[in-house]
Amino acid sequence: MKNKISEVLFITSFPPRECGIATYSQDLIKALNNKFNRSLKIHICAMESDNEQHSYGEEILYKLNTDHPASYRELAKNINQNPELGMVMIQHEFGFFAKNESAFRNFLSEVTKPIIIVFHTILPRPNYSLRENVQYISNISSSIIVMTKSSAEILHDDYEVSKGKITVIPHGTHLVRHSDKTVLKDKYKLTGKRVLSTFGLLSRGKSIETTIEALPSIVSKNPDVLFLIIGKTHPSVFLNEGEEYRQMLEKRVAELNLTSYVKFINYFLTLPELLEYLQLTDIYLFTSRDPNQAVSGTFSYAISCGCPVISTPIPHAREVLKDDPGIVFEFENHQQLSEAVIRLLNDEQLRKNISSNGIHRMAPTAWENASIAHAKLFQKIDPNEMVLKYDLPEINLEHIENLTTDFGMIQFSKINRPDIDSGYTLDDNARAMIAMCHHFELTGDEKDLKYINIYFNYIKYCFQPNGTFLNYINKNKCFTEQNNLTNLDDAKGRAIWALGYLASIINLLPIEWNSIGEEAEEIINKSLLQMKNVHSTRAMAFVLKGLYYRNLITKSDKDLRLIKLLADRLVQMYRHESDKVWHWFESYLTYANSIIPEALLCAWKVTGNSIYKETAKSSFDFLLSKTFRKDNISVISNNGWFHRGMESIPSMIGGQQPIDVAYTILALSKFYDVFKDDSYRDAAEASFNWFLGSNHLNQIIYNPCTGGCYDGLEEKNVNLNQGAESTVSYLMARLTIESLYNSQKNQNSAAIDNLISQLQEQSI
Repeated sequence: MKNKISEVLFITSFPPRECGIATYSQDLIKALNNKFNRSLKIHICAMESDNEQHSYGEEILYKLNTDHPASYRELAKNINQNPELGMVMIQHEFGFFAKNESAFRNFLSEVTKPIIIVFHTILPRPNYSLRENVQYISNISSSIIVMTKSSAEILHDDYEVSKGKITVIPHGTHLVRHSDKTVLKDKYKLTGKRVLSTFGLLSRGKSIETTIEALPSIVSKNPDVLFLIIGKTHPSVFLNEGEEYRQMLEKRVAELNLTSYVKFINYFLTLPELLEYLQLTDIYLFTSRDPNQAVSGTFSYAISCGCPVISTPIPHAREVLKDDPGIVFEFENHQQLSEAVIRLLNDEQLRKNISSNGIHRMAPTAWENASIAHAKLFQKIDPNEMVLKYDLPEINLEHIENLTTDFGMIQFSKINRPDIDSGYTLDDNARAMIAMCHHFELTGDEKDLKYINIYFNYIKYCFQPNGTFLNYINKNKCFTEQNNLTNLDDAKGRAIWALGYLASIINLLPIEWNSIGEEAEEIINKSLLQMKNVHSTRAMAFVLKGLYYRNLITKSDKDLRLIKLLADRLVQMYRHESDKVWHWFESYLTYANSIIPEALLCAWKVTGNSIYKETAKSSFDFLLSKTFRKDNISVISNNGWFHRGMESIPSMIGGQQPIDVAYTILALSKFYDVFKDDSYRDAAEASFNWFLGSNHLNQIIYNPCTGGCYDGLEEKNVNLNQGAESTVSYLMARLTIESLYNSQKNQNSAAIDNLISQLQEQSI
């Protein structure tokens, strides 16, 4: 039962039905399928009515016509008789069940599977009937999901629902690339315009007339403004009154002589179009007149796209926009709205600050994170004891390519936009060359050669006539003063590692690359004269790895002597520092720890000296005992290193860096290759899940939209910048996992071939 895929039935409106909950469910289900396809199977029951009937795809298992009591009974029967279904999730909006509330309640009582209710609306100060109805639904459900803390408080305070039954999972948002506004405005022929926008299915509750009344004073001071009203009329509204509301808005626009300042985009936008319109928006306006609107997906999407938001004080806005990610104004107060818009339009820095604050505030609500939160809840409720298995994202080199100029890889990014002012480092370009060489090994993709060449040329640029390397170069390709202020041994070691790795795959590269291979060998040989004097543990480890990889192709007595020299130094350091409980090379654990035992294991593979192997295993197992808790990795925080004598890892759980997780995965793969211990392979997969959300925040560190990796996991948030170190580290980890899986497949295939061969021999 433990490895069985769990099946969940979503009862919800669903596209092509046009409503917010239908879109919400589609996005959530897509995220769950992308992330947990090996753990979950999602089925859909589409809610319909006599006025809302559609043709669906094969993903629809059942239909529920909410206007007919018999449909509820039939659905309950189908659910109970389906042995594969483990639980049921219902997207609840009171309007769905208004005509048959008693039939819905009977349905809940008849279903024998665990039920999860998602309340999209929670009304405060309920009358007796509403309070009793919500209490009944809550009591019969295994769990309740709401999307804001304020909704959870109302459920508990006004409806007396137990806090233990309530889970807050914010409305999901889409990851976006945060494209340049100027480029997008040009694409949509809005160049020179400062864009205000609002979007969603039109209805009177949107109160768009509030913005139209505010526009004359806005336009008088900002004649370059254009207000976009994005979205078609809500189907239910259209059914009852046609285009009456839109026509009223158009008439008022004409009366105020605003025709050239307002544009109606009267159709249902595709998601890519919508996200681009939001990214080109200078200010997003949310003017709902409903004080009880618990949450708005349109509002969430706008903030996640970097829009500075001005909103009426619905509970969602009061919760999200506190502490400066936006501005709140009173319901239907067009004068307050115009003052807020004029203020923002005249203060570019304030707009940038609000945009940045909003992006950081909404990052935890990405659909990927929402899917993790839902899957964790499913796991808690599932009678089959679901085991969550994270699916591997496809390899995406987009951000690697964006970070790379013709000269090298840029050091930092602001969110996902490369920051050329940060310059370049040898550290990043050496790691990048290793990663792209590995990618070429796995794929043979000739596009990789361009990037390998760029990173190699950067390493050559940093190589000095005296056989050493410099690390830091500014955007003008000049070495900086930082090279004189920083110990460069680690950077030198990384360069040797990268050049050695290039040498190890040179036979896979086109023949014209032989000359580059010769250059790499020459640089290694000249630089090794300096490496005898290196005593930094990590620098020695990097050099050992480089020599190990070169040794795979080119055997050298000189390399062998240096490998033994450096490995012996590491062993001596281990003997000096270790005792009965402390099995390490230093009196502390800091950064890039895994690289040291891995390097010793590489030294053993070259020399056959068993002391290297024994020391590698003893030290690595000790490290793993300090960084793994309940099968989850938590690498040493750079906010407080772990020193000998401490009883436990420092309580500061932030400051975890992708590079440390990546180096752990590289080491685990090497140890599995040598010892064939499945625990190392399992730990490598568990470590990689750290990037995918298996961490103390249950949030993604890798951004599948951009191909970038966030710069760090802090105690309460993720650092959203996607710099070179973190992005390349993720790629190194992802490629290592790919190689590990390929190796496992090959072993399994070989075992099957061997078994078939034995059976054939027996039959003969």
